[in-house]
Amino acid sequence: MTLDFDLRIIQETRDLARKAKEAQDILATFSQQKLDEIIKSMADAVDANAEWLARMACDETKYGVYEHKIIKNTFAGRNVYEYIKDMKTTGYINEDPVNKVYEIACPVGVVMAIIPTTNPTSTVIHNAMCCVKAGNAVIFSPHPRAVKCINAAAQVLADAAARAGAPEGTIQCLSRASMEGADALMHNDTVSAIVATGGPGLVKAAYSAGKPALGVGAGNVPAFIERTADVKKAVHDIVVSKTFDHGMICASEQHILADQPVKDEVLACLKAENCYILNEEETDKVAKCIMTPDNGMDANFVGKSACYIAEHAGFSVPQGTKLLIAPMDGYGKEYPLSHEKLTSVLGFYCVKDWHDACALCMGLLSIGGIGHSLAVHSKDDRIIREFGAKPVSRILVNTPSSLGGIGYTTNITPSLTLGCGTCGGSSLDENLSPLHLINVKRLAYGMCEPSIPEEGTASSCAAPAPAQAGGAAANAEMISEVVKQVLARIQS
Repeated sequence: MTLDFDLRIIQETRDLARKAKEAQDILATFSQQKLDEIIKSMADAVDANAEWLARMACDETKYGVYEHKIIKNTFAGRNVYEYIKDMKTTGYINEDPVNKVYEIACPVGVVMAIIPTTNPTSTVIHNAMCCVKAGNAVIFSPHPRAVKCINAAAQVLADAAARAGAPEGTIQCLSRASMEGADALMHNDTVSAIVATGGPGLVKAAYSAGKPALGVGAGNVPAFIERTADVKKAVHDIVVSKTFDHGMICASEQHILADQPVKDEVLACLKAENCYILNEEETDKVAKCIMTPDNGMDANFVGKSACYIAEHAGFSVPQGTKLLIAPMDGYGKEYPLSHEKLTSVLGFYCVKDWHDACALCMGLLSIGGIGHSLAVHSKDDRIIREFGAKPVSRILVNTPSSLGGIGYTTNITPSLTLGCGTCGGSSLDENLSPLHLINVKRLAYGMCEPSIPEEGTASSCAAPAPAQAGGAAANAEMISEVVKQVLARIQS
């Protein structure tokens, strides 16, 4: 029975890959206008279907908040569309007539996109928009806990793309989730690139497939509230961020680092926001409940409410409690809650000053989260800039970290796939966009004659002058032309 299942899933990957290649060959001939018509149709379809897709994701995964998943779906569709709609992603995308260099974009080919259970439908929407905008076909590999909703989202987008003229096979999804199927698709010769959104093991597997991969890593985001911050706003931002979809966005805060002079005010504001401060015994119970022995996150408590976690940990909290706050005095193996927690629990540390905060940020990032994100709440720009040296790809200032990290409350690229740079083991150091899914060719004209010495005369040769803006002759011609234009305007 298992053998039959494995054979069927492997055959399915081959069939999908073949259809995707046929579709991509056609997409590669489409004009920018045609591609733009297709992604507009997809964005419109997301607007019309965001709610039931959100409900389906909640019902299947048992994670998160229905209303918040609607926001994520519409963000991944409409906000991303508005950001990318005017991008040039095919044909001549940049022309420099002075230096005579012209850039020509073409698609990377068939893309395999691995989808997580935390943001299933919204990640499908975002990745499909980026792939098709760049002229690529995409095949989704679903997470086992979210097969139905991921397939449903892919079908909505495929139908919308087809209505706008996309060829059959442009957007597809594996009907089942299996390691065998994902591995077979990763290694299929037709697949040109992999976008891997998920855990470290999955991302490493994608990078080992022998083809270009864009992977993301885990976040363990520290949020420093510095003494000059608007503390009430900072705490509110953190609570809004961490309660958004019960903390499942990887850029969500994992720890509050309160500057000593404002520690008491931070705690008072947290209580005013209906957050519950755990005592030592409760902290231990929560850690044993939501974390695994190797300090990973128990999947059964991802994206759960504070009340749900407290009940299962064996104690009660007031109805309406938003977050559980765990006071901490260390990090690492002996402190399970110092690791990433994609749920309604925050670590809480007190630091002496911003120097101490910097050191603690480095410690927390070192046990998981290097390359991802950190948040700073401060009015001191000098101190804020000190955090720019930290090994993360996003430093989010005076904003909810989860929403700022995806580009909802900031002006960085709106995305559900957040790179971690080489320090985080990723080839991507920013938020994924269609520009990461194209190849760019350079058409370059000769601008000067080479000066190549005869063999044996190297001692008398000087290096040729660099060809800046087309060399001396080109510069002289350009200056002459500018002078003529200026004189003509003066005379008129």
